[in-house]
Amino acid sequence: MSLLQAQGITRTYGSLQVLKGIDLIIQPGEVVAIVGASGAGKSTLLHIIGTLDRPDQGSVQIQDTDVSRLSDKALAQFRNERIGFVFQFHNLLAEFTALENVCMPGFIGGKASEAGIRQRGKELLALLGLADRQDHLPSQLSGGEQQRVAVARALMNQPAIVLADEPSGNLDSKNAEDLHRLFFQLRDELGQTFVIVTHNEELAQMADRRLSMRDGLMESV
Repeated sequence: MSLLQAQGITRTYGSLQVLKGIDLIIQPGEVVAIVGASGAGKSTLLHIIGTLDRPDQGSVQIQDTDVSRLSDKALAQFRNERIGFVFQFHNLLAEFTALENVCMPGFIGGKASEAGIRQRGKELLALLGLADRQDHLPSQLSGGEQQRVAVARALMNQPAIVLADEPSGNLDSKNAEDLHRLFFQLRDELGQTFVIVTHNEELAQMADRRLSMRDGLMESV
């Protein structure tokens, strides 16, 4: 059974139709790369399947839940519990430590004790090779370390799927390669599912599937 299924997704901003009818199926444990020129609609699609935006037409179903039918409040809770995000710019909170940043989705969700959330945060940082950096502020971390903290944060609530938008676009080649390997390590060790929008052809070629978008349509599956 598929983890995510999007059907007939369209999205228009003003007079510009960005998505023109997208169908997408993601299976559990897949690493899927979405590529295409700037303006092809990749990030818009990612925002819609991540429930950050709603389509004009079409539906998105994640783990048997039609998210298109959820209220804003229910959607926010669903997003916190089931979807992790990694962006090009890590978006860490400057005044909080690495551990506190990782724990933030858990604190927001409020479904576990603070001690339990902090313990999971420490375990994730250790898994990502950052056990000795948990008390550091983002400004005290390298770019690669900051992005790993962002990945740990995305995994905090054990999401069904992690969506990444140009996750290595702001990293040098060595850190980008390390991050790419990390995604596949997490897939192999945790069974984590990833959908990654990227311009990095090496990452796209590593993926289980490489999907190409052009002018608001999916070129190949």
